[in-house]
Amino acid sequence: MKKLILLATLCALQFASVSGQSPEQNPGQNNPGQNPEQPRQGRRGGGFGGPVQLGPDDKQTYPDPPVGIVEKREGIQHGKLEMIDYESKTVGTIRKMNVYTPPGYTSEKKYPVLYLLHGIGGDETEWQRFATPDVLFDNLIADGKMVPMIVVMPNGRAQKNDRAEGNVMASAPAFAVFEKDLLDDVIPAIESRYSVQSDREHRALAGLSMGGGQSLNFGLTHLDKFAWVGGFSSAPNTKAPEELVPDPAMAKEQLKLLWLSCGNKDGLIRISQRLQRYLKENDVPHLWNVDSHGHDPNHWRNNLYHFVQLLFM
Repeated sequence: MKKLILLATLCALQFASVSGQSPEQNPGQNNPGQNPEQPRQGRRGGGFGGPVQLGPDDKQTYPDPPVGIVEKREGIQHGKLEMIDYESKTVGTIRKMNVYTPPGYTSEKKYPVLYLLHGIGGDETEWQRFATPDVLFDNLIADGKMVPMIVVMPNGRAQKNDRAEGNVMASAPAFAVFEKDLLDDVIPAIESRYSVQSDREHRALAGLSMGGGQSLNFGLTHLDKFAWVGGFSSAPNTKAPEELVPDPAMAKEQLKLLWLSCGNKDGLIRISQRLQRYLKENDVPHLWNVDSHGHDPNHWRNNLYHFVQLLFM
């Protein structure tokens, strides 16, 4: 627990920049207009997380998406985004999560599920604020580039007051507790309410920053639950590679996809580099995408765009 608090404290000291949004658009910020998921502007050489040192593997393998990927299009079918309540026995309260169902959703068909996690300063609305994923998914499905799936955006802060209020660092331990909430409460709630495929081959887990660390921590250590895992600019809460993948042979056998990404201007890139080097050394298949962005919504949205097109294929 002390280790988690230390890592999260480092993470928070490194986050927070002017986002140009109001407090209502970015709820729970200490200062109006600040966003704790983004690095402070004006730093150089990786600044907020330390100097960026790139190696021969640190290349952009997937190009930046075309302009307009999150522009709402007329003349196509649209899915549904709804905020639902669920009972969290782990936390001892009723909690919320944002759920996307694809166009034409019907109980007569069973769908795969992506669980999509937010960062340390966010909540179940963060992905919607950063990337309008419902529009992104509608467009990809209309173009035949994405398997119709249910996407669940829960609150990864598993405590009774799960708002990103005051010092977001104080809730760092709650991000570890969310492992139990996800497995014991969130997933069962989704599988009881929606028509889903409930085997590991049809369940994915991914996230940004703190949520990227959670996704790697929970997904790679529960390969009986998840076959598809993604971490976008994962934060220092990410466990050591030897803890995440203690048995490379098992990981090679069970993982359908392991996606790692980070921007070449992101001072936290060493977190993802450390895991990528370990995976390569142990011949564990993975995709590694280093684009030209920082620790910011452009990186998260762009890598989500590529990641979802590979799921459940």
